[in-house]
Amino acid sequence: MNSSGQVKYMRENIDLAENRVEQAKAQRFLPNMRFESQHGLVPGVKSDSLLPNGNPLPDDEYYLDPNLRNDWNDWGIYTKFNLSAAQPIFVWGGISKSIDAARKGAEAVRLQTESKEEDLKVKLFDLYYSFVLAFEIERLLDEATEKIGQIERQINKMEEEGDPDLNPAEVFKFQIFKSEFDIQIEEVKRNMEFVRETWNYLLSDGTDAVYEPETRFLDPLPYKLAPIGFYQSTAFDNRADLQALKFGKQATETYIEALKRQNYPGLYLGGFVNYAFTPNRPYQDNPFIINNTNYFNGGAAFAIRVNLNFFSIKANIERSKIELRRVDFAQQAAREGAILQVNENYRKAALADVKMKKTDEALLTAKKWLRSEQLDYDLGFGDVKNLTDAMKKELELKLKLMQSTFEYNSSVAKLNKSAGLPLTTPIEN
Repeated sequence: MNSSGQVKYMRENIDLAENRVEQAKAQRFLPNMRFESQHGLVPGVKSDSLLPNGNPLPDDEYYLDPNLRNDWNDWGIYTKFNLSAAQPIFVWGGISKSIDAARKGAEAVRLQTESKEEDLKVKLFDLYYSFVLAFEIERLLDEATEKIGQIERQINKMEEEGDPDLNPAEVFKFQIFKSEFDIQIEEVKRNMEFVRETWNYLLSDGTDAVYEPETRFLDPLPYKLAPIGFYQSTAFDNRADLQALKFGKQATETYIEALKRQNYPGLYLGGFVNYAFTPNRPYQDNPFIINNTNYFNGGAAFAIRVNLNFFSIKANIERSKIELRRVDFAQQAAREGAILQVNENYRKAALADVKMKKTDEALLTAKKWLRSEQLDYDLGFGDVKNLTDAMKKELELKLKLMQSTFEYNSSVAKLNKSAGLPLTTPIEN
């Protein structure tokens, strides 16, 4: 099942949900951190101003020259870095609530995926026992073919000897039965091909490995039905889809609490560092004058942030409350659906159990009848009609027993699945 594309697709949803948890956790430390750099070519500067003593104006006092101009013959590489960050100190538990909501949402997704995997397991379970059923029918038809051949040889012998006890009408009926039996053989062959191809396709893992069922004999599961109330109560406690809705509701409730905390003022510690350097643009030695191409400054401070977009927050909270009501209705509908599903599967399992047991009893009687007719026929005073009827009835009941066994195993698996139990878990009263 792990090689199934459906399973791989569904499990990607779990990874996405876990990623949302990591995103929520990332908001705890430096959630607002930004780095920016700029680079380019800029011309230098030239000053012709002189000091009273006749000396040139110092480089770090160029800001005093009103006639400062660009030097287009002097080019330099301009480099600038800006780093800013904000660390939440106290936000009324909003971040922890968001993380908790994401975790519960991830658990809901995991349980939803588990529920879908259980649906796929039931399909694979039916496919497995379909394969085993095909093996059983093949053996049954081989056995029946041998018996039909014996009767056909006996009829041919009676025709050659001109036996007056041979009724032509019964011979025609036998020939019709044989033709219909050949059709059944062909149907079984085609069904076996379909089951085998489907089996190989679903279990393909990219290698040349061929998988076969562990057993080729179709036996009923060692299972005893418990009272229906057991399955109903177990479904509420164990079904993954119901548990997923439960966690989904908790996630929505927690998310609403996180949204409400966004209305409260939060305490943050913020800081920044700005640095720029250009070799042909001199640094200005004045705290009130900044040369944007050559400077360094920074700072840190506590800040209070308040989200004033109250209408947007209110709308988000209202939407989440609507989602919460939807989850409540979905839970109610899912519980009702679970009870109906359990009741229906229990009815089918109980009926399949009775059909299987009663068919087995009828088959024992048919075998006795066939042995009696075969003995009479071998002794020479039986007739073809009675022998053929006995053989047909035995074949029909064997086929019916196999199909009833398959239906029983399938209905038990579906009952357990609807109750949130492993497919073949034996239940003791």
